[in-house]
Amino acid sequence: MAEIIEAIDDASLPSVLQRAAALIAGGSVVAFPTDTVYGLGADPFNLAAVAEVFRLKGRAFTRPLPLLVNSLDQAIDLASGPPAVFFDLAKKYWPGPLTLVVPASQLLPLKLTSNTGHVGLRWPRSPLALALITAAGRPLTGTSANRSDHGECRTAGEVNEQIGSALPLILDGGPTGDQPPSTVVDLTGACPRIIRHGPVLEEELKEFLS
Repeated sequence: MAEIIEAIDDASLPSVLQRAAALIAGGSVVAFPTDTVYGLGADPFNLAAVAEVFRLKGRAFTRPLPLLVNSLDQAIDLASGPPAVFFDLAKKYWPGPLTLVVPASQLLPLKLTSNTGHVGLRWPRSPLALALITAAGRPLTGTSANRSDHGECRTAGEVNEQIGSALPLILDGGPTGDQPPSTVVDLTGACPRIIRHGPVLEEELKEFLS
């Protein structure tokens, strides 16, 4: 089973993050809490690590992996000519539970984007998630830490029950609460459209969807 380390105490947090970042740099996948549900963090530029995320989840290779960032500048580096509405939505809802699907930068591996040419980006509100991205020195995969045919995990224990046997480390930041996974808005077509409903409600986004 995975090693579960509490990531709550401020005194020990730097060493915990250093340990997690070293595992990610070495190509491993680490589970950690976000502001919505627990996620799987891996180096998106490491093809073996990306493949391991797909394997852990039992996720179809036709479904791209979303990425978590810790700044708008980092998101822009991962996108290719995002539309103006991307900046409007990011300014209003980031950091927060909104994933924006945009044309992907050529820097991103085709395996990560499932050859779609698109990538989902999110700047989460979770201090622990942001600290891990900073410690790793790069954006991280941000897909939920569960098997594709199971429910999302909201505690470290739930992650451990589902996929702990295949993970080296789970960062336990406590329960994430009952908030659903992020709202996902696709910005790659002629008009923005919601492709997954979540905490940011359609009514709030109406002005951007017309």
